[in-house]
Amino acid sequence: MAQPTEIEYVPAPPRPRQPPAVEPRPVERRPGEVRPGARAGGRRAELASFLRSRRERVSPEDVGMPPGPRRRTPGLRREEVAQLSGVGVTWYTWLEQGRPINASAQVLGAVARTLRLDVAESEHLFRLADVPQTAATPDEPREATRDLRVILDGLDPLPASLVNARSDVLAWNDGYAAMFPHIVRTPAAERNSMWFMFTAPPEINPVLNLDEQAPEGVAVFRYRYSQHLGDPEWQDFVHRLCAASPLFARLWATQNVAPPRPCNKRFRFPEVGEVATRATHLDVGSLPGVRMVVYTPIDDLSRDRLAKLRARAVVRGGPRG
Repeated sequence: MAQPTEIEYVPAPPRPRQPPAVEPRPVERRPGEVRPGARAGGRRAELASFLRSRRERVSPEDVGMPPGPRRRTPGLRREEVAQLSGVGVTWYTWLEQGRPINASAQVLGAVARTLRLDVAESEHLFRLADVPQTAATPDEPREATRDLRVILDGLDPLPASLVNARSDVLAWNDGYAAMFPHIVRTPAAERNSMWFMFTAPPEINPVLNLDEQAPEGVAVFRYRYSQHLGDPEWQDFVHRLCAASPLFARLWATQNVAPPRPCNKRFRFPEVGEVATRATHLDVGSLPGVRMVVYTPIDDLSRDRLAKLRARAVVRGGPRG
């Protein structure tokens, strides 16, 4: 066997002297500011969980494919989603794994159609994939303006409140205080309708159809949550509510998302009995992220009972908003 050829050693020329290294100054961040990498990582993790959950709910029969042999996991396989969407298997796998890859609106649209996403879910997918669609929502105000308070009082006796995207209650009228005295008595930093719905004990929680309201409420909350990915206040709120409410934690894990829309809500009050209402959400154009929620009685009996509740109630909770 031939021996390796000996190579003559030639010493390397001396390196020029370098100035002493200067350590980079740490980047100064405002309190609560999230590093861009952490924000992107959180969005990709959400994207991975969402895509997996949507893929698992679509059966081969739903998309015209034969069921094939016994499957270890529900729903479509990754390679089937890639085939139906007209993309590479590796690309889709990386997308579902939350890897930092580029995605065009056209390709995301094809994936959304394959996974049979509705409008709200498609918008959610685009936001998680960081495909620009709308301008970022500015910081939300903590106080309601005087004009809006006048409108709230003008709606009385219809219960009405102002809430932000995270469901923090900012202001209310006397009709709302009559329905939710425990919410308005809560300190401002903890005054949140979502938290109340999932954590209030039955003896003070008037929500009657929680089995219907809870899934809808969590799906709409995730729709708004996706617009604030990486925000430490939102993340902390979700973590605390998951720990405080097994029901919220279970519904949050489903990854369901839905757009805000009017819905029927039923309540029961010891003083007057059952009340059926239609909850309508009205966005406030001058205050991005803030909406007015108005509860309108569905029938005459509910209207009379709300009026009795309002008449018997003592204004509680201090000044509005």
